Amino acid sequence: MGDSMSKRMKLVTGPESEMEERSFLNPYPDLDQGTFTPGTAGSESDSEHFDSNGKISDGFRNKVNKKIDDLLQQMEEGLKMADPHDFSAYTGWTGIAVLYLQLYRVNNEPTHLQRALDYVKRTMRNLNGRRVTFLCGDAGPLAVGAVVHHKLKNDTEEKECITKLLQLHRAVVSSDSDLPNELLYGRAGYLYALLYVNKEIGPETVPESNIKEVVDAILESGKKLSKEERKTERCPLLYEWHRKQYVGAAHGLAGIYCMLMQPSAKVNQEVLTELVKPSVDYVRHKKFRSGNYPSSLSNETDRLVHWCHGAPGVIHMLIQAYKVFKEEKYLKDAVECSEVIWQRGLLRKGYGICHGTAGNGYSFLSMYSLTQDKKYLYRACKFAEWCLDYGTHGCRIPDRPYSLFEGMAGAIHYLSDLLNPETSRFPAFEL
Repeated sequence: MGDSMSKRMKLVTGPESEMEERSFLNPYPDLDQGTFTPGTAGSESDSEHFDSNGKISDGFRNKVNKKIDDLLQQMEEGLKMADPHDFSAYTGWTGIAVLYLQLYRVNNEPTHLQRALDYVKRTMRNLNGRRVTFLCGDAGPLAVGAVVHHKLKNDTEEKECITKLLQLHRAVVSSDSDLPNELLYGRAGYLYALLYVNKEIGPETVPESNIKEVVDAILESGKKLSKEERKTERCPLLYEWHRKQYVGAAHGLAGIYCMLMQPSAKVNQEVLTELVKPSVDYVRHKKFRSGNYPSSLSNETDRLVHWCHGAPGVIHMLIQAYKVFKEEKYLKDAVECSEVIWQRGLLRKGYGICHGTAGNGYSFLSMYSLTQDKKYLYRACKFAEWCLDYGTHGCRIPDRPYSLFEGMAGAIHYLSDLLNPETSRFPAFEL
């Protein structure tokens, strides 16, 4: 992901040109809230986005809907050439099913639910038992399959998916397992699948005892590494992936702490206060002066502003910590993250959600959802506006150009969430 790419691209011309190499200069003025009156704002672009009630205007909504239709058509055409065996949510068919489920949620169009089912059927033919997570393993197709069948009232198929999902449980909690704990390939990624099913179908669809065992396995693993690294006091829950202590949402601490802080994970308050909170604070103290975060604890270069590595992933951890612990310092740090993302978040890597502009835009939607501050909705609209010009900025073409996490499907997901910003959720991550 971000790290390997950065090694190939590293410039030796100083941090300024490094930043410009990774992101475009943000051409948009920020929202001047001193002069902002919805519908009659000082700059034309403000009034273009909002109506007189401060909601997204019909004009901008129509523009977004038109682009969604256009991109969907391009995506469907492009997917004819996609890897037929990639069933993952990250780059494969499950991700496309997630997108169609989202479109169904937004506009209640039955054909979108049917498309989700078509893609779910493709995934079921390709499960291989090699990985257990929502994003990259069998848990994603099974969880999404269960939800699609539930919405279609296919009870037998729904139960079958849930049974198979729970059969992965033993491999996840086994004490002699060398499974990592991060989101893409580890226990946090399986935990997300369980929490997702309970959110979409109903509590206790996955028994609480199953969730507790996965949570306990994550906690035990974190305590063990912390002890080995002699960081018990400073960072009681420490995790690594491929011998590196990553910080970001995809492979790192931010993603794992985020899952542990989900109310539906039911981690008890004492554990949250004594283990999770100091660990979150440990990550906070690694912040660069810019307000961005390193890709790993040992990395001192302020380079990456992606959901997978950097402020756009860490911001979600801070938002969750603010909700759980109600302390202003978490909100303050989240605000700093959002400033970095606004300045450096229009990425040359593309428009996707893992390491692209749409994923960075989600940080503004999450901040808006938390604070109801119009500035964040405006910024989310501006990043959406960038995505409306999909393909015209000279970004790099990702390996899976139509996929949910690397490509076009992710940008469509983001645009559709902008239409209902109050209920927006970063896919396969926010619950």
